[in-house]
Amino acid sequence: KPANCIVENRGEKLGGGYEIYQEGIATGNATVETEAPPWERWNDNHRPDSRLVAKDGDLVVGWAAISPVSSRDAYSGVAEVSVYVAEKFRGQGQELLLNHLVSASEFVGVWILQASIFVENEASIAIHAACGFRSVGTRERIGCLYGRWRDTLLMERRSSVIGA
Repeated sequence: KPANCIVENRGEKLGGGYEIYQEGIATGNATVETEAPPWERWNDNHRPDSRLVAKDGDLVVGWAAISPVSSRDAYSGVAEVSVYVAEKFRGQGQELLLNHLVSASEFVGVWILQASIFVENEASIAIHAACGFRSVGTRERIGCLYGRWRDTLLMERRSSVIGA
């Protein structure tokens, strides 16, 4: 069953989010990271104004956040998305979580969201497309994971509210 509640998270540890991130990393299809970073580094790299957690009762079953893509003022409204859902809840809430993240990001002035998704991760590509992301192109051999060079599909969503 899908998560029954999506709530803002403004800087508290994600309460189960670390384990969910580790589960995503373990798939080998979510990121080139090989382990979740310490909370302090994760916290520093993600905007505090657009962080969400999906809950099933009191249990955190997913999280979504955005990171700035540049420190330059001209790109202050461009951010990269991260969406992770616990293994047993995959396929049951990512789209809802991502749509909420889109709304939260627009509320704080983000005009472009981008996602870099391994080309093999068809489920994530489909979820992003369903949430209004379009394919920009393939970035070939952009990261190496366990000795294997990986391609990513760069997807973006232009806000129809901010900067339209």
